[in-house]
Amino acid sequence: MGTLHRSTGLSLALSALLFVAAAGPGQAAVNIDENLPYVDLQHEGKSVRVERVQDEENVITGGFAKTSRKCPPFCIHAMHVAPGVVTVGELELLDFVKTSVEKGTGLLIDARTPEWYEKGTIPASVNIPFYVFQKPLGDAELEKALEQLGVKRRAPGILDKLWVWLRNLFGANAKVPEFSFREAKDLLLWCNGPWCDQSPRAIKALLAHGYPASKLRYYRGGMQVWQVLGLTVVVPTPKPAAEPAAAEPEKK
Repeated sequence: MGTLHRSTGLSLALSALLFVAAAGPGQAAVNIDENLPYVDLQHEGKSVRVERVQDEENVITGGFAKTSRKCPPFCIHAMHVAPGVVTVGELELLDFVKTSVEKGTGLLIDARTPEWYEKGTIPASVNIPFYVFQKPLGDAELEKALEQLGVKRRAPGILDKLWVWLRNLFGANAKVPEFSFREAKDLLLWCNGPWCDQSPRAIKALLAHGYPASKLRYYRGGMQVWQVLGLTVVVPTPKPAAEPAAAEPEKK
C-alpha cells in the first residue's frame, strides 16, 4: 500500500481516499489533518465518526494520563518491532482502515486482553488478544484465529518434502510448511501505547508461525497516544452472557 511509505502528499491522498470534504467556516476547529475534519469508519456494522475533541482545553485523565510506569515490565518499545514490519501513525492507520479493512483485505487488531478492549477501542478494531497468537500450532483457539486472518492449512506435496530434505541436508533445520499465507490478510496491530508489550508480542508470535512480515504493521502509539490526540474511542457492544445449562432431572 503505497501511501504507507510516503510522507509527502499523504494528507491529499487521505482526503481523496476517505471522501471527506474540507472543513469550512463554522465547522470543526480541531481537525485530524488540515483538510480532514473527520473520518467515517465501520465498527460492528455501524458507521462511527472518528474526529478529535473540539474543546481545546480538554485533557486526558485516568490511567492514560500517567507518564511513568515501572520498567520492567512497562518499558519503552523501539520504533520498529521486528525486521520488515512497518510502524505507522494515526493517519496511516485511518488510511489502512479505508483501503484495506473496509475492502476485506485487512484487519485492524486490538491485541490487548478482553478486559482492556471492553473499556474502549479504536473504531474498526477487532479484539484478538496477544496470548492467542502465542499458543502452539495445533491449538484450537490459535487455529480459529488464523482462519479469521485468512491463513489456510495446506497439504504438503512431494516437492515440498524434497525441498525441505535438501535444505536439511545442508543443516538448515527446515520443516514442511503447515500453513499457506497466500490469502492471509494484511494486519495492523496495536495495544496500550509505546510502553505496552501486548501487540509486539502478538507480532513476534505471528512471525514465528510463518506470517509474512510484509503483511504486518504496528501502531506504536496505541490507545495512549490515540487519546492524547483526542480521537474517538468506542465502547464495544457487550457480548450476551451464556445461558446456564439446564439442570438434569433427578434420577429416581
